[in-house]
Amino acid sequence: MRNAVVGLLAVASVVSLTAGIAGLAVTTPTEPRPAASDGDPVSVSNGTTGRFAEVHAAGVTGSNVTVGIVDPTGFDTESKAIAGHVAKTRAFGAGPADETGEAHGTATAAVVSRTAPDADLYLARVDSVDSYRQAVDWLVREDVDVVVAPVSFYGQPGDGTGPVARSATQATERGSVFIAPAGNLAEAHWSGQYTIETVQNRTVAFTNGSRQNYIRGGTKITVWLSWEQAHADEDYTVELYRTNGTDARLVARSQPYRGDDVPNERIVADVRPGDYYLVIRGPASPTGARLRLVSPTHELQHTSTRNSIVAPGTARKAITVGAYNSRVKQLEPFSSRGPTVDERPGVDIVAPDRKFAAAAPDGFVGSSAAVPYVGGTAALLLEANESLTPRETERLLERTTRDVGRPGLDNETGHGAVRPVRAVRTAQNRTDG
Repeated sequence: MRNAVVGLLAVASVVSLTAGIAGLAVTTPTEPRPAASDGDPVSVSNGTTGRFAEVHAAGVTGSNVTVGIVDPTGFDTESKAIAGHVAKTRAFGAGPADETGEAHGTATAAVVSRTAPDADLYLARVDSVDSYRQAVDWLVREDVDVVVAPVSFYGQPGDGTGPVARSATQATERGSVFIAPAGNLAEAHWSGQYTIETVQNRTVAFTNGSRQNYIRGGTKITVWLSWEQAHADEDYTVELYRTNGTDARLVARSQPYRGDDVPNERIVADVRPGDYYLVIRGPASPTGARLRLVSPTHELQHTSTRNSIVAPGTARKAITVGAYNSRVKQLEPFSSRGPTVDERPGVDIVAPDRKFAAAAPDGFVGSSAAVPYVGGTAALLLEANESLTPRETERLLERTTRDVGRPGLDNETGHGAVRPVRAVRTAQNRTDG
């Protein structure tokens, strides 16, 4: 955003996804796009061999199961990866649902189709909090079995009470399995309280007393600052400065975001290459408010990985998925961690995010790439045992994981890494009553 106080700023507001939906998949210059051989090799028939092919060969392919996908980029329904699998498409907000060449939505749908090749796809394009809620409501009214939502909304409460998370919870309560990404903010998230220990001259100390939080990334900068609803009548601001090491100049000051009813502000700006840092300012007296600073475009110098899960992954009844690099057998460093602000573990399970990296021209990596892997697996479970409720589906996925973090349930990897074959076999053998 432009700073209305400081003359003419050398920034231009850039809003590509009007609700602050961004950072949907993560690739970095230091990590080249994996080839198909890094994940499941592609077969001629339905796009998979290996583990999923074993399930498909046993006759479990997602038949008679519907999967809805919510994405802001649209879908190339002519793509051979999903052509023939699409039952319905709808656009909520600006832009058509069918968008030739759009990689993210198409890649998400392609992963679902590879993992559950006979599932029917319902595709919804969104561009705001309101359109997202409308899309989820449409999918639920269409009686979709599984909702895959590889989107991240920033500036939302971290306790599942915001409109984005509530929509996911309501979908689950109405009978749809809802799967959301944990987010990709572990290296781009800071939270802290506005207390007498941290506040000086109305500015917040981040780590070791530093009141400047340097950022690293490109020239398109997005930053969100949010705080608790109980402190909604208080004013907090994040400022962006450019520095040459000696002098600093204010470049932009955050402005309130009007797209929801949540206390938050943001900066969206184009800047010249250089060194930049952030400063948080607030009331003259400490308030105890918990502040949350995130950037979907830049890494922060001072971070806190705890509580870095984003909505809708913060929803209380969603299946929240972290990104796991199965090639090196560890959690992706950027994958958001729990607990949620209200002390739930946050991450339920983790899934490979590089198995189908070749599904998109520029790669498909991040927690939103892990979500359709789990979404397709959930579709297979529902075919294997159509009596499963959303809660039972979640518990089955969690119970059949492989522990890949600290022993037991943890805030980083949840219950562990999803195991599709074991989950399907358990669903088939499950007895009710």
